[in-house]
Amino acid sequence: MAPQAITSAPQQHSDDHWMDNIGVISYAVGAVVFLVTALVLMTGQRNRPHKTALMLASWVSALWMGATAVTTHGDKPAILSYLLEPLRDLFLLVFVVRVLSAAYTDVKESSAYFRRTVSMLSGFTLLLTTLVMYRGVSGSASTVFAGIDLLPAGFLVMAVVGLALVEQLIRNARPESRRSVKYLCIGLGAIFAYDFYLYSHALLFGGVDPLLWEARGFINAIVVPVIGVAAVRDPQWSLDIFVSRRVVFHTAALLGSGLYLLAMGVGGYFIQQYGGTWGTVAQVIFLFGAVLMLMVLLFSGQLRARLRVFINKHFFHYKFEYREEWLRFIYTLTSSEPDEKLRERTIKALAEVHECPGGALWLYREAGQYRPVANWQMSVDNNDMMVGGDSTLVHYMRDQEWIINCEEYRLSPHTYKDLQLPAWLDRVEDAWLIVPLIFHDRLSGFIVLARPQMTHSMNWEDYDLLRIMGRQSAAHLAQLDAAQALSQARQFEACSRLSAYVMHDLKNLIAQLSLVVSNAARHKNNPQFMEDAIQTVENSVDKMNRLLTQLRAARDPQENLALVDVCETLGGVVKMMSAGKPLPKLDCQATGLQIQSDQDRFGAVIGHVVRNAQDATPDDGMVIVRLFKQNDYAVIEVQDTGEGMDETFIRDRLFKPFDTTKGKSGMGIGVYETREFIRSLAGEVEVLSRVNEGTTFRLRIPISEELKNSVKSSDNSNSGRADDHRLKEIAGY
Repeated sequence: MAPQAITSAPQQHSDDHWMDNIGVISYAVGAVVFLVTALVLMTGQRNRPHKTALMLASWVSALWMGATAVTTHGDKPAILSYLLEPLRDLFLLVFVVRVLSAAYTDVKESSAYFRRTVSMLSGFTLLLTTLVMYRGVSGSASTVFAGIDLLPAGFLVMAVVGLALVEQLIRNARPESRRSVKYLCIGLGAIFAYDFYLYSHALLFGGVDPLLWEARGFINAIVVPVIGVAAVRDPQWSLDIFVSRRVVFHTAALLGSGLYLLAMGVGGYFIQQYGGTWGTVAQVIFLFGAVLMLMVLLFSGQLRARLRVFINKHFFHYKFEYREEWLRFIYTLTSSEPDEKLRERTIKALAEVHECPGGALWLYREAGQYRPVANWQMSVDNNDMMVGGDSTLVHYMRDQEWIINCEEYRLSPHTYKDLQLPAWLDRVEDAWLIVPLIFHDRLSGFIVLARPQMTHSMNWEDYDLLRIMGRQSAAHLAQLDAAQALSQARQFEACSRLSAYVMHDLKNLIAQLSLVVSNAARHKNNPQFMEDAIQTVENSVDKMNRLLTQLRAARDPQENLALVDVCETLGGVVKMMSAGKPLPKLDCQATGLQIQSDQDRFGAVIGHVVRNAQDATPDDGMVIVRLFKQNDYAVIEVQDTGEGMDETFIRDRLFKPFDTTKGKSGMGIGVYETREFIRSLAGEVEVLSRVNEGTTFRLRIPISEELKNSVKSSDNSNSGRADDHRLKEIAGY
């Protein structure tokens, strides 16, 4: 029953045995629970402010509840209980303030907040304690002011302050700490919320309800485990106490058995009550069957193993320090370049988890087989130790994604269902574990680890760690294979591109020789023609020999750079292209310009642009090759009065490789080759065109560094003329 001298609740006398007094039992249970909590918090390190504050709050709570249990029994004075209750509230609030002060990054600001808040709470606690002492001496009506009993109102204020601080705690908690703080807020919030309800009810009805008062001890005892969960989850004030896994396992098994039998007893009771004439018989049969089923379950090795794994996962700290293990694993994988040695590093990274002395790696290769591709301190026969893609080993690892323990397999092969290990595995020295490498739910390979010198029993945690490391290893190995495939693809691409360029140049050479052959019948008696024909054939032979040399050396012709006189090269191109119509004209407005380039490739690129201009221009049209200097660039323009192109064609098709408008006679790489070659010289290609008016190809190439300050333009003032005017005035050249 509630203490009466302070609260003015109706007196409830009882001469019954103390075991019949619910209030005594309630507060005694609460005192024991808080006492155990305080003793547990005294273990381990002492230099943790949060832990110390909670320990002191638990000691004071145990003292208060013990005193309340004593005063509740019989008619003893209740003043001691009410003198300790403000102190208990103060220590709980100080604990919350201590946790809140940790949110400040500045140490001085945190200390100032803690001292300021604790000072105000201590002052209010002193005032409340004074009211309790005055009430106990003067009588129940002496603390009533304006019709309000100040004593329960003071306790109500303490509860409101506690709820406010708990609300601030959950609001200001960092996201990473809310996992533990939420349970702390639930526990403390429940204590203060119940106090709020208790004393608001007392103010409303003029006294504390005895039933609410008696239930208060049980309520506080129930809340303590919730606060304990927060203590375990917060590393700053977690419990430093260890309970054996074996003890917890047997305790859990015993508790589960008791609950099972209790449930079966309840079921048997209802059968007896509502079973009619068969009720007693049905009850006996039901209970006997329940006990028999319990015995079967308790002797089930699989059930016990599952229970042990569940307890280990959810009630104990993990076996590994996963942060350190993962950092070590990633460092081993990425400590060097991603070359062939990555496979050996992968084996080593997994072997170091259990200090295995060696291992070997099998990966999926051609013909649907898994072949050994690397080993680390383990001897394997690369020709004889293969695994087929349809073997039971592959199916088991792919479907189950589970570690195979060779020793466990030899002792109890039925554990692995229909698994059949390959015969050559017996020849692998000290083969211990087979770790699958899963990538995108496919088995990309597996690693065989050697037995360490000191083995230990493997549990779910060992296997889970190896499984996740196997997945990460598979991703790195797949990335290595992809990088190697990409490198080979780039080599083939370079070879294919070089072949395309060579074929394009051969096509141009063949076109020049075809012109010579087609005109030979008419001009074979003309000495000038014969001289030009011989020179054309000689130039073609020289170019083809250089192309063959470049092909034999497997070298990109763009790498053979030298100083090239632009005007001189353009002159040679115009002379060579004069065999076609319309005859191109050369306009070198700047002389002496030199660029760094491969001369043959540069001439071939310009010749291709001129050839395209001739093909797009009627025989009576105009094709002009112009050179001028603009800033530090040599600007080459190939201008024609041909059919022109629209903006859509220039944007979508002009520079697209293998897209041609010449039918089977074109390859569609000329313009693309021109742009790529000019870009390789740090230049750029610009195309200006109008349909039925003509096209201008403008090539900007930086001049060599030696000539930037020495080249003089013959007519630099004309370099900025508008291209529209050139298109219209070209007929006047």
